Amino acid sequence: MQISVIGGNDAPPEIVHLAREVGRLLAERGVTVVCGGGEGVMLGACQGAAEAGGHTVGILPGRTAADTPPNPFVEFVVYTGVGYARNSFVALSGEAVIAIDGALGTLSEIAFALMWDIPVVGLKTWEFNYAGFDPTRIIRVETAKEAVDVALAKAAARGTPKPTILPPPQLDR
Repeated sequence: MQISVIGGNDAPPEIVHLAREVGRLLAERGVTVVCGGGEGVMLGACQGAAEAGGHTVGILPGRTAADTPPNPFVEFVVYTGVGYARNSFVALSGEAVIAIDGALGTLSEIAFALMWDIPVVGLKTWEFNYAGFDPTRIIRVETAKEAVDVALAKAAARGTPKPTILPPPQLDR
């Protein structure tokens, strides 16, 4: 299972610590952490997962490490070359999203997840309201443990589509 952890690049130390705890808890449950691969919340989540022996995926906006270097705890790096359009890749790669704090990039990732009905768990993140939006679609929690528990429960309830495996073609000889 993969869970996307999203949040700001310039997060304060207490938020990075919270992200580190989320990453650790996810890894302890056998979950791969997907993120934007940068600093701040992304670094914290990757560090926590790596320290717990888990796997991390960083989806970066640049074409190379010279463009956008990954944080040192990203195990699998995906360079997209599409700039911050990569935010949709981050949001859609998780079976649920945990949003921690964040700036405008986080807001866009929340929006992509909601547009595609991916569960979003909010931990000290954006609050907004507009006509027609149901604010309960972002499930608000107070702790890292709650965030992980709720994200995993929502991901499990959503189910993961199983790929169709086709038999190899029969060749006439």
